[in-house]
Amino acid sequence: MDLFRTKSVEDIGDDVAGEAEVGVGRLRKGLRARHLIGFGIGIVIGTGIFTLTGVEAKETAGPGVVISFAIAGVVALLAALCYAELASSVPTAGSAYSYSYATVGEIVAWIIGWDLFLEFALGAAVVARGWSGYIGNLLDLPTSLFGEESTVNVGAAFIVVVLTVVAALGIRESARVTGLLVIVKVAVCVFIVVAGAWYVRGANLTPFIPPSLSSTGESGLAQPLIQAVAGLEPAVFGIGGVLTAAAVVFFSYTGFEAVANLSEETERPARDLPLGLFGTLGLATALYIGVSFVLVGMVNYADIDPGAPLADAFDQVGLGWASALVSIAAVAGLTSVILVDLITMTRIGFSMGRDGLLPPQVATVSPRTGTPVRMTLIFAALVLVMATFIPLGTLANLVSIGTLFAFLLVSIAVPVLRRTRPELRRPFRVPFSPVVPALSALACLYLMANLSIETWLRFLAWLVIGLVVYAAYGYRHSRLRRSSEVAAAPRA
Repeated sequence: MDLFRTKSVEDIGDDVAGEAEVGVGRLRKGLRARHLIGFGIGIVIGTGIFTLTGVEAKETAGPGVVISFAIAGVVALLAALCYAELASSVPTAGSAYSYSYATVGEIVAWIIGWDLFLEFALGAAVVARGWSGYIGNLLDLPTSLFGEESTVNVGAAFIVVVLTVVAALGIRESARVTGLLVIVKVAVCVFIVVAGAWYVRGANLTPFIPPSLSSTGESGLAQPLIQAVAGLEPAVFGIGGVLTAAAVVFFSYTGFEAVANLSEETERPARDLPLGLFGTLGLATALYIGVSFVLVGMVNYADIDPGAPLADAFDQVGLGWASALVSIAAVAGLTSVILVDLITMTRIGFSMGRDGLLPPQVATVSPRTGTPVRMTLIFAALVLVMATFIPLGTLANLVSIGTLFAFLLVSIAVPVLRRTRPELRRPFRVPFSPVVPALSALACLYLMANLSIETWLRFLAWLVIGLVVYAAYGYRHSRLRRSSEVAAAPRA
């Protein structure tokens, strides 16, 4: 059993043979750099900027949360550099799944593809429930149907159905909707920074990094893995608190890798993919740092409301009317996140169906819309069930560990491909390789170690289920395996 067989870069980059053999069709090109930045900001700027800033400032880092966002932005940039090289060299749907197939082998590619399903499906479900709560509060809708108190979350089900229709209609249509939502939330974020800057007070920023305090922390399976292994004493604030907060707020940046998943639908991937990735991270980092600075400058970090930090901050300085704008931006932000999640995971499923690891019938591209409609409906049904019936608060960390695992493999893939395929054309090259990819990989491992033991156990259980599915279907139907058997068969 050659579980580590690899697919050639040429086959991945232009898999006409695979499309013809399994009959899935081709994705339709139509995206440019501005569309990619729109999709990137659409998924990155979400609940993190509206809630996580306040939680980490109040409980972990104080005003130093501004530094935490800057550190997390640098770590995300390291991963983005690796994505940019691979995406511009191998413009294909599937991103981390496809890169792993070309470097470390089929079994690892399957694992990362299975892992990405979890990341984006669970992420879409969690955000859909958040959307339901925000829209319910904004319009004063019944909590029995909207929000976490509902048994059947009608609001979450409604937004998933609507965005599934948009995702199935076509990539350009999805780009237009995402672009409109991005304009709304970016405009409101800029308003928050500009209006809030007038109310920043130096007293609220002093000390910028509060003195370190011991904390009771979590115990048992709920404690971070690194704390259990190294025997570290839990602490908040101080430099340690800033670094801990960086590990948490890093997940506000997750999702930018969705840009790489759209490379096969990009008209000029060699030029536009790096612009899309770096444009997304640059704008997101500037907004995160600006909003977090204004928040901790407007009110003392100890007085921040972790549930609605920005809206409450404007209330405290006498600008209650601004709270409605914050809620509108939150609804727009969450809507775009769900849409991009749906689009991204169907492109990964399309790639795996084209490779024979999933049934190709469900990955077929519609000639009319140029999108994998069946795959979109299947994944949307999964998200719909989770978002409607399952409270997902305790499972949200699975989104984070899945993302970091993908980042880790992409970071490893860059130096591996440099060594195995030095002649490959690379429109964008990671500077100082292999140092930068190594730093990216180590940073991802460090952040993963800060997640709880129970999150690691759930993640490993999901991977075991994936291996069973691979053994039952993927291994036997792999197009690469069948091609290898045909090539090795004795000629008559």
